[in-house]
Order: sequence, then structure tokens, then C-alpha cells
Amino acid sequence: MSTLAHTMMTPARSTDSGLSGPGELDRYPYAEAPTVADRVVAPAWEGADPELGRMGRRAAGSRGRGLHGQLVQQLGQMIVSGDLGADRPLVPEEIGQRFEVSRTVVRESLRVLEAKGLVSARPNVGTRVRPVSDWNLLDPDIIEWRAFGPQRDDQRRELTELRWTIEPLAARLAAGHGREDVQQRLGDMVEIMGHALAQGDALTFSRADAEFHSLLIQVAGNRMLEHLSGIVSAALQVSGGPVTGCERPTEASLAHHARIVEALATGDGMAAEAAVRQLLTVHPEVERVVPAPREH
Repeated sequence: MSTLAHTMMTPARSTDSGLSGPGELDRYPYAEAPTVADRVVAPAWEGADPELGRMGRRAAGSRGRGLHGQLVQQLGQMIVSGDLGADRPLVPEEIGQRFEVSRTVVRESLRVLEAKGLVSARPNVGTRVRPVSDWNLLDPDIIEWRAFGPQRDDQRRELTELRWTIEPLAARLAAGHGREDVQQRLGDMVEIMGHALAQGDALTFSRADAEFHSLLIQVAGNRMLEHLSGIVSAALQVSGGPVTGCERPTEASLAHHARIVEALATGDGMAAEAAVRQLLTVHPEVERVVPAPREH
């Protein structure tokens, strides 16, 4: 038994008391038993990472906290990486035994994964892994799991392409709204980035950068675009390489951010859009994904 499994045993058992009351609807019942065919393709839990949630690079959000959050993280990574392929049966009892967690932890974790489109639970069928086409690929957790798994290159390319679609449009729309408070905040972020660059503080630079881009989308005045601001933040956090001008503090990146703010202040939507496109092509690698903007 691993050290983590031993430490998990006590809390898992303690939370097992006072469980399902009479008549409680349990969509992930322990009575669920795999068929003979299911047993042939049952998950190979031996391949699971013994340290649950070791890839928690982002602050816990929808994944929750504690054992529940760790189990969501572990199972999610295994599904996204392909260790648990499409249509694989997930038997709650086996999961509980493998990770030594209570039925409550297993049940709640599977509910979270179902909400993300990774699994489905149906009567007389049980809980199974769903195909990629059913996943919520815009979910920040799934973005992270893909970005640090076997699909990392595809995920980062897709995120870059998505940013190229979202951010230039958002900048053009934002220029027509004249939100002085937000424009001031954007200017503050540029100032913070400038100080961070001078101090060699990459962490502060990246945090200010993430807020800058989130604010830019929020001020566009389009609620559907605003809904995507979290995706851009996730893209900045998991980029993991010189894909755009925002990953590394540079004078060029800072200058492009400043030009965006200036264009917004003057209400010049075309200039704001052009500045964003220039920002996203600071590094030549991007040109393999999206060509640099043409001069008119």
C-alpha cells in the first residue's frame, strides 16, 4: 500500500458514516456490477499516479478540494490522457477500493466528471467514459489536463488559434465602449507589467498579463465573448512555451500592451485590433499556426 493510500484510509472511512438515507437517489450505486464483457476492458488502475492531484498547477476551482478534488483530478487526467479510453466502464466500488476513498467521494467525483462531459451514468449500463466529441473542451480543467498530457501540442495550438479568433475582435469592440474605469485598470496592468519586467519578476508579469486579457474581453460588451474570458486565462496559464508574446516578459510584449490601451483610449477599434494581432505574433512560432497580419 502506498504512503498516500495509507494516509487516505482514515479520512475515507470516517466520511463513510451516516451515508445515504432511505430513499436517497444514488446515480452511482455500489450495486452496479460489470458484466463479463465489462471485466475484459476494466480500467487498469495500476497505471494510475499514486500521488493524487500531483499536477495541480492551477488553483482548485470546479474540481473542489480535499480527497474529492484530488480524485476528480486523477480520474480526469487518466481519461483525457487516454489511459481510460472511450466506453470504458467505471465501477464506483473498484474506484473506491483502488484509491481508498469513501463512496461519497467517488459519487461526487463522478458527478463532476459527468458535468464536464467526460463520463455518463445510465441505468442498467453503469458509468462509462464518453468519447472526446462529448467532452466540454472549453472547461478550464480539461484544458489543463490536455495541455499537460499527450495532447499538449494540439491543445496549445488550438488555444492559440482560439485566442486569434477572440482577442482581436474583443479589442475592436472594446474601443467603442469607452469604459474609463476598465481602461484605467488596463493601464494599471501595463504599469505593473513594466515594473515586473524591470525587476525580473515573471510571476507578477504573468498575473498582470492574465488580468489584462481577461479585462479586454470583458469590456467588449459581448456577453458570449465575456463567457470565454476564462478560456483565455487558462490558455495563458498552460501555454508552456513561446507560443505568443505573453508568456515571457519582454519589452516588445509590454509595448504592444501599451498600444492596445492607447488605441482603446482614443476609440480606435482598428488600431486596437491590429495591436492585439501584433502582440500575438511577437514570437515567430505563431506564424506556423496563424499568419502575421497583412499590411493594408
